[in-house]
Amino acid sequence: MKILERNWLEHADRNRGRFRTLLLTSLQNFLVNAAERTHTRKRGGDVEFISWDDWMAEAPSQLSISNQTLDSLPAERLFDVRWATTVLEQAFRRLREECEAKDRLRLFYALSRHLTEERDEVSYANLSATLGVNETAVKNQLHIMRQRYRCLLRDEVAHTVENPGDVEDEIRYLCAALAAGTE
Repeated sequence: MKILERNWLEHADRNRGRFRTLLLTSLQNFLVNAAERTHTRKRGGDVEFISWDDWMAEAPSQLSISNQTLDSLPAERLFDVRWATTVLEQAFRRLREECEAKDRLRLFYALSRHLTEERDEVSYANLSATLGVNETAVKNQLHIMRQRYRCLLRDEVAHTVENPGDVEDEIRYLCAALAAGTE
């Protein structure tokens, strides 16, 4: 149909080859273009769509942001808060998986709640008693876990920016979005 619609036959030149070759080349080009269209990401080819609501129900945020606060945010800020929590949760999930691979899941669960707390907010004595190790060991392990969490967070953010130099700015932006979401 395209050959007839666009009058390609008027442009056929016997000096350039046979008519059969023109038809074969046209068919091959048509099939290649059709295959490219079906696999084009812009049109959803090779992409499995996931419902945002279903995904959020399966993976609720570990961050404590009240529903009232979320409902009061404009759509743009809500998106930023959700984006920031998703990036943080990805880093948190990777940290848990690393600890699990090293048979340190108990340590992860004991210390992970304190990853973002200030030093004076952490009761090292309680953690020491819970884990059955001295306070110095708890401080060291928490320090190591915080460093690794920061590294994983930077890595997650690096996957979302084009220029590696933008990682720090993006982290600041995500922190600001989270601060706005918890107000």
